[in-house]
Amino acid sequence: MLSDGEVILRLTLSAIAGGIVGMEREANNRPAGLRTHVLVTLGSTLIMLISMYGFQGLGTDGNGGEPARLAAQVVSGIGFLGAGTILRTGNNIRGLTTAASIWVCGGIGLAIGNGYYLGGLATTFIVLFTLKSLGVLEKKVFKSKYKQLIIYCKERAGLVGDIGQIMGRNNVVIKDIKVINEDNIEEDEDNIEEDEDNMIEIRFMVKLPSKLINERFFDEILKVDGVENAIWEEDLEKAYPY
Repeated sequence: MLSDGEVILRLTLSAIAGGIVGMEREANNRPAGLRTHVLVTLGSTLIMLISMYGFQGLGTDGNGGEPARLAAQVVSGIGFLGAGTILRTGNNIRGLTTAASIWVCGGIGLAIGNGYYLGGLATTFIVLFTLKSLGVLEKKVFKSKYKQLIIYCKERAGLVGDIGQIMGRNNVVIKDIKVINEDNIEEDEDNIEEDEDNMIEIRFMVKLPSKLINERFFDEILKVDGVENAIWEEDLEKAYPY
């Protein structure tokens, strides 16, 4: 049997490893973040510890059976969590990377639970490098096809849908959407009043078609009710380099 200190060490290391990956997902506002990744990694480690040491002396051969049997269920069973992070809208699928990171965290937890520290921790930092650095590289490689459109507008129901219809008509594929909401709320002790004309900033990461008439596209966007301005991110950076 392992000492109490070794058990605590393995569980702690797995929580740290899962937290490192989870923080990156949390920072990017993904469906599964810090807590989910920590729990997956920690649970996998515990299952590995149980499978290796929890049944000693209980099996017919006196050794508790084959440890790999219980651990193998983590690899297949983790799929239900990954499936919950995958969203499909039309031809666009989001959440596959997060689902993969959850699955890898299950493997990291099994490795650390088994005492394979080098493999588990090395995988953690490779995963973090893949999520952080390769994402930036991917944007640079596909810079000509992918652009970020920034739209400043007044918040209202159905706004994103109206903008999405225009993009669809122009064969522009939406890859990601981020809404930055600056709530104009005045609060005092007895009253809370919300500004009806709440301004928001919507950032669309889009894949452009081979031919896009830029002027006509922006004319349609600016005609949407509530839209105040629209600009490509690269044009904004040129106008305000600092």
